[in-house]
Amino acid sequence: MKSDSAADAPENAANPVALPATPHRRRVRYAGKNPRRFEEKYKEREPERYRETAQKVLASGKTLAGTHRPIMAREIVDILAPKPGGIVVDCTLGYGGHARDLLARIAPAGRLIGIDRDPIELPKTEARLRSLGYGPEVFTAHLNNFAAVPKVLAVESLCGADSVLADLGVSSMQFDDPARGFSFKTDGPLDMRMNPLRGCPVSELLRSMGRDELARMLSEYSDEPHAATIGGALAGGDFTSTLSLADAIGRALSTLRRDEAAISVRRVFQALRIAVNEELSSLAALLRVLPLVVNPGGHVAILTFHSGEDRLVKKRFRALADEGWLLENSGEVLRPSPEEQHANPRSVAAKLRWIARQ
Repeated sequence: MKSDSAADAPENAANPVALPATPHRRRVRYAGKNPRRFEEKYKEREPERYRETAQKVLASGKTLAGTHRPIMAREIVDILAPKPGGIVVDCTLGYGGHARDLLARIAPAGRLIGIDRDPIELPKTEARLRSLGYGPEVFTAHLNNFAAVPKVLAVESLCGADSVLADLGVSSMQFDDPARGFSFKTDGPLDMRMNPLRGCPVSELLRSMGRDELARMLSEYSDEPHAATIGGALAGGDFTSTLSLADAIGRALSTLRRDEAAISVRRVFQALRIAVNEELSSLAALLRVLPLVVNPGGHVAILTFHSGEDRLVKKRFRALADEGWLLENSGEVLRPSPEEQHANPRSVAAKLRWIARQ
């Protein structure tokens, strides 16, 4: 892992690399009332146009394909306490759900700086927020790793922010699209990069890793109890699709019950995603620069989704509290309400921690 590279290497250049052109294809026919394939769910991916379909999907407790439901939205707005005219940095713009709520509090005189490393989803989100009436004088979007927050603020001629949010979960748009390779729910290329223009996909990572190195990574990034067995089975392997990898993990753990093996498959996918995107080193870099980017009286809120992230945030917040920051609510973690967990099962693993600069 390159612990310091994330802050120094921007995700985009002055002239960003164009994504490969996609040939025009006829839209896939909507396959009945409940299409199964992501490509067929175009009504869910256009909820403004197909409102009735969107309402039915949401009422069933599911997330619309190609969209994302912001987690703990009300709690985050309350914690960050954005005021009219305030400066907000959304380090993980994603679908823009949190940003939309925060913009409503700070407009028209405030500024929201949105950062995201996904060159596929960022333009869509920027257009979505522009359509709500937020022009560049209020909202700007930057294709970058959130470890580069100080540089992004400098580009915007800002010295600091009053509110900083980082939602470290994978966006549903990334997770649901088989072409991104994040999930073994359906088959897709074994990629998992949040920015497909940078770094190497998971398939290349596995080919380059030795057994002991892979086992250590699985143990560190996902607390996988069968890391040694899985490391021996996968290291150096040529896996090109998500299902081929999932099947290989299942075969390596054939002596376990099916439900136990399925949990390990999820943990392995999580660890590989963390590794290929350098997620923990990026988070560590963001935590280090907080004193440089948060204004006096400002608030920071971070949503984590696995123990490695939460340990980093908890440790850094305690260190900042020792330096005179206010660790609100005695450092206790906040979880989604039972109602939200039921309505949005993807929120179950979320933990929210927050701190304020005095």
